[in-house]
Amino acid sequence: MTTLAIVLLMLGAWGQRLAGMFLIGPVLEKRPLLATATNLIPAAVISAVVVQLTLARGTSLVIDERMAGMVVAGILVWRKAPFVVVV
Repeated sequence: MTTLAIVLLMLGAWGQRLAGMFLIGPVLEKRPLLATATNLIPAAVISAVVVQLTLARGTSLVIDERMAGMVVAGILVWRKAPFVVVV
């Protein structure tokens, strides 16, 4: 049963990759605005995860030292500091 689930998940992931390459690729070539928007999706998702992990503790909103660290990191990124300094 577990092996079947793993194989099905593998085939699903493989199928999504193929669909992205062969079905979505031509659509993005015809619509450059859509291509630009889809290029921004990974950054938006990562940002949302970081903000959620920084500001949430359980089901409540918490503003503490983690928020101050994120503000400092944001300023450093804005000032184009090296990655090692920001992290």
